[in-house]
Amino acid sequence: MQELVVISGKGGTGKTSLTASLAVLAKSAVVADCDVDAADLHLVLPPQIKERHEFFAGWEAVIRQADCIACGECLNFCRYDAINMIEEIPGAKKYFVDPIACEGCGVCVRFCPVKAIDFLERRCGEWFVSETRVGPMVHAKLGIAAENSGKLVATVRQSARRIAEAAKRALVIVDGPPGIGCPVIASITGTTQVLVVTEPTVSGEHDLERVLALTRHFGIPTAVCVNKWDLNLKMTTMIEKKASKAGAQIAGRIRYDPCVTKAQIQEMAVVETDAPSAVDIENIWKTINITGDIR
Repeated sequence: MQELVVISGKGGTGKTSLTASLAVLAKSAVVADCDVDAADLHLVLPPQIKERHEFFAGWEAVIRQADCIACGECLNFCRYDAINMIEEIPGAKKYFVDPIACEGCGVCVRFCPVKAIDFLERRCGEWFVSETRVGPMVHAKLGIAAENSGKLVATVRQSARRIAEAAKRALVIVDGPPGIGCPVIASITGTTQVLVVTEPTVSGEHDLERVLALTRHFGIPTAVCVNKWDLNLKMTTMIEKKASKAGAQIAGRIRYDPCVTKAQIQEMAVVETDAPSAVDIENIWKTINITGDIR
């Protein structure tokens, strides 16, 4: 089983649109949306949810008001300003934990003199196994202000691999997060290859350098495609030269095409329409064979 992860140095480069099109062209892949902080692959590949799972990671403190003696020790020990105090009537203080500010360190739990603080596993979001018109898709939704997105990414990837093995599908296509942080590292480690989508801009060039340094660090075969290349041919040429020098392969170019937005509105992948850029994406797919090797 092979795995292709599509990432970008920044958001908004067209990564998800390209991933959806590759999933359509693959015909028999399992798709995973690992951009759990802002998942949107489901907007192009509408899913029918078959399984729904809660995602727990870390801990949070919760004060049991019935047992709290309002001594204020938790407030004194908390270094994250997560303990709040209200005085509804004079002399009647109430302490409670702000779940967003709480870091789950457990200090308040440890030093509460009457053990009136519970330490509960934190629910950070949900992940789903769905069916789409291109096959199975595993995706997730991280809660507001929730952390541990790297762990959720790993959960999504592992589930997609299990489904691929059970269904005897040879390829997993992953829509990865942008940037070079923990969620990206969790998306690419151990993968067969990475396809980086960039744009012909100064920021695109800079972000690409960082992404290529990351994939080179992990020794992952990497290809690069330039989206909207015709907006700046000089920058496109410069980016491709730098990418080649950094050891990446050039997978191709995608022209600027307003029809991409029209396809998104219709909940369709670009290659399912008569958009001019569909030809460019098909050429990129031909450059990347299904075994995960760049030709």
